[in-house]
Amino acid sequence: MEYTDGNRNQDFDFFIKNYQELFKQYGHKFIAIKNGKILGAYDSVPETLNALSETFEPGSYIIQECTGDESAYRTSIMRLMIKG
Repeated sequence: MEYTDGNRNQDFDFFIKNYQELFKQYGHKFIAIKNGKILGAYDSVPETLNALSETFEPGSYIIQECTGDESAYRTSIMRLMIKG
């Protein structure tokens, strides 16, 4: 199944809606989300990519930094473009 911009937007909305609970559960982490499900919480983007590389294609999920305040989703959105 293709992971579309609509899927990304839904996952970002999930992140925002559940932000405080995610921070309570995981703390300051980079959280990978696909189809409204948490794939994992990691200390860095490279760690996230490495951990998920055998199961998921890069770009088929979002990675959002959870910092505990609105700066994680109000100031910038990270979009990784990985070419291979």
